Amino acid sequence: MKSRLRENVEAIVIAVILALFIRTFVVQAFKIPSGSMKDTLLIGDHILVNKFIYGIKIPFTQTTLIPISRPERGDIVVFRYPEDPSKDFIKRVVGVAGDVVEIRHKKVFVNQKLADESHIKHVDPNEFPRQFSHRDNFGPVTVPPDSLFVMGDNRDNSHDSRFWGFVGLPALKGQAFIIYWSWNREKGGVRWSRLGHLLH
Repeated sequence: MKSRLRENVEAIVIAVILALFIRTFVVQAFKIPSGSMKDTLLIGDHILVNKFIYGIKIPFTQTTLIPISRPERGDIVVFRYPEDPSKDFIKRVVGVAGDVVEIRHKKVFVNQKLADESHIKHVDPNEFPRQFSHRDNFGPVTVPPDSLFVMGDNRDNSHDSRFWGFVGLPALKGQAFIIYWSWNREKGGVRWSRLGHLLH
């Protein structure tokens, strides 16, 4: 007959293994540290990311073992920042492989069609000419194979593909799908209305 201590230790070990499995292959929690996705995501939002949707990866690598689906325009994705893979970024997919992306006077065109971007916001009425910044006028560029062009919803305050290029599919960690907690650090309170909000 097993001792109670051994039973408790086994239960804890199983729980830890299960939690690591879920975090590695299924769902992972992230916290939003910046305002680049306002008002879709706010500083202090805590989100869950579906790591399974784009395929099963070999742990601690960027190699996809079993591909499942590919990102689509409009997906909110978490990925390793290309210029510093130790950091995770979250942005919205604007263009997928083969798409031609262009920004003219703050408006985004994909394959020469004006993109439907009801979710985005602009906070700066000024427009930067192309020779000074890529923020408001950019491209056209063609998204390479197995890559994405991503941008933040807070267009005037987002460090994204306009400035550092494309995101390779191997760098993807998953798709954000729900806000499970939200803390307003400025007012020191919970944003109850945001809890359980599905992201799209």
